[in-house]
Amino acid sequence: MTDSVSAFDWRRVARLVLASRTMDNLEEDELYPRGVVPYQFSARGHELGQILLSQLLDRPGDAASVYYRSRPFVLGAGLSLETAFASGMARAGSVSGGRDVGVVFNRPGTPTILPMAGDVGAQFTPAAGWAQALCYRAHELGEEAVEGSMAVVFGGEGAVASNGFWSALTMATTLTLPLLFVVEDNGYAISVRGGLQTPGGNIAANLAAMGNLAIWEGSGTDPAETAELVTTAVAAVRRWQGPGLLRLAVPRLSGHSSHDNQAYKPETVVNDEWERDPLRALRAYLVPGQFSAEVWAEMVEEVEAEVEAARQAALAQPEPPPADVARHVWAGTGEPAGERTPAPPEPRRINMIEAIRRTLDGELARNPRLLVFGEDVGEKGGVHTATLGLQQKYGEGRVFDTSLSEEGIIGRATGMALAGLRPVPEIQFRKYADPATEQLHNLGTLRWRTAGRFGAPVVVRVPGGFGRKVGDPWHSVSDEAAFAHAVGWRIAYPSNAEDAVGLLRAALRGEDPTIFFEHRAQLDAPWARRPYPGDDYVLPFGRARRVQEGNSLTVVAWGAMVERCLVATETLAGSVEVLDLRTIIPWDREGVLASVRKTAKLLVVHEDIAVAGFGAEIVATVAQEGFIYLDAPIRRLAAPAVPVPFNKRMMDEVVPAVERIRKEVEALLAF
Repeated sequence: MTDSVSAFDWRRVARLVLASRTMDNLEEDELYPRGVVPYQFSARGHELGQILLSQLLDRPGDAASVYYRSRPFVLGAGLSLETAFASGMARAGSVSGGRDVGVVFNRPGTPTILPMAGDVGAQFTPAAGWAQALCYRAHELGEEAVEGSMAVVFGGEGAVASNGFWSALTMATTLTLPLLFVVEDNGYAISVRGGLQTPGGNIAANLAAMGNLAIWEGSGTDPAETAELVTTAVAAVRRWQGPGLLRLAVPRLSGHSSHDNQAYKPETVVNDEWERDPLRALRAYLVPGQFSAEVWAEMVEEVEAEVEAARQAALAQPEPPPADVARHVWAGTGEPAGERTPAPPEPRRINMIEAIRRTLDGELARNPRLLVFGEDVGEKGGVHTATLGLQQKYGEGRVFDTSLSEEGIIGRATGMALAGLRPVPEIQFRKYADPATEQLHNLGTLRWRTAGRFGAPVVVRVPGGFGRKVGDPWHSVSDEAAFAHAVGWRIAYPSNAEDAVGLLRAALRGEDPTIFFEHRAQLDAPWARRPYPGDDYVLPFGRARRVQEGNSLTVVAWGAMVERCLVATETLAGSVEVLDLRTIIPWDREGVLASVRKTAKLLVVHEDIAVAGFGAEIVATVAQEGFIYLDAPIRRLAAPAVPVPFNKRMMDEVVPAVERIRKEVEALLAF
């Protein structure tokens, strides 16, 4: 017996494989047909490699990013049989408190099971972020305990076609990260054969020439060969000399899910898969070499009894309280520490871009776990110069450029935050956030999906909106309504330098993920300049600023529209009250309602398109809660449903201009 084989507790391996298989059989044959488990993903055929790997991840910083066929690994990592059953049954004791599908896992501990997403391919870039965080914690923070730790990410042969896989692969190889990709190749992504996912159907062969990537492949069903492969791969990645990819050929002995009858598989394929059943191979390997047939039979009976007891215990669990459904969206830790009153150290007015840079500088100095990254934020200092000089001051470990993948930027940030860091990624323009939509949504719901066990306080800086001199469909998008509809994200939208400082610092010191929107037209606008309010100034979210007093009409705006509304009403001070909303999520409902109760009229102005824009939320709230105070119809002034054009005169027709705002104001005052 080789050292690799003898390193494993084969009795424990056998018991876990038997337990996983028994659970899958019970769910597929009984619990799903009865409706007790509403949705089931079987891991039959995938058990061996996963369980062997689970025994090797025992370092303090080890983590695994799993997918929907990874329950054997999670059982090997310490998940109880009862909790596994309860998760499939959506009971109160499930890993998500009944919020998520039963095989969507998360688990603190050693190894950490990173909060999983149900999207195929979404598991890869957070794993790369965790691996990069290990290097940062060891090299920059001096945490010796995490040296030699690693991340493992699992996926099937279908997932290797996803954006997330290639983005994570780029990160891992260019940064030589301690990350092991485990591809469990069963030949089918539901019904699509592997040859349509990657040329020739073998990702290991296709990547053989890739630099900085060690590759292993072989059986995921033969015990001795699989043990040798996983041991070699883990030992290599633990040396921190680069990532690895392990491809294990395994059979899928069930449909893709409980809804899939595998009618697309020829009978010869199905028969061949069962011939490669790893449970049969494991018994042949261990009996009689390590156990007698009688001992194996006793072990089978014991495991079946344990599984049955766990099933009964899970069935006895209560349903999660329906009232709990709204819990854990937010951290609920209160407002971040800091001064609430501006204390300018000097009277000089600075523009918004300098205000952002000074805030990042101060928080980088204050918090060694804070990192700033994105495309061109390093030596160049950002395409908007918000990070100019920060890499030179804090080093490439803390302020660094990334590959051109917004999916990777946000996914990486998620993994880093889960590893205890404070990531501050930049997306160069709002439109460029589109490829990261999946990761943004997954990050926002992460705390809720894990019933509060995990949080990822990421602050994403997103410049956008029209430019002062020019617009276009690609760089001038605002679309804050899309972010407002993304559960779990706080959204800041400052109009001036002082507010930018206070809101950014509040986000950087808070526990909730935040979109920090930086309007392009305000970055160097003379109106937006303010004295720097101090290194500890914090502005709480959800509090609008009354920038102009008035008694006859309330105008609500945010971002660049605040300045335009003030210019449009400068001769009407005393009549028109202008509120700068400052934050979209949360927004100051009470502040707006209080103003409307006083003025009895409301105009909402924003540059995002009117259809389903955030102004509609404000209008609906006032109509519902303040209707009896209104003396005129509520009006919205926003963009038509077209992109921002390149031609300046056409742009002025789309983005609400001062004269159009003035006409709306005058019409409402005269009503």
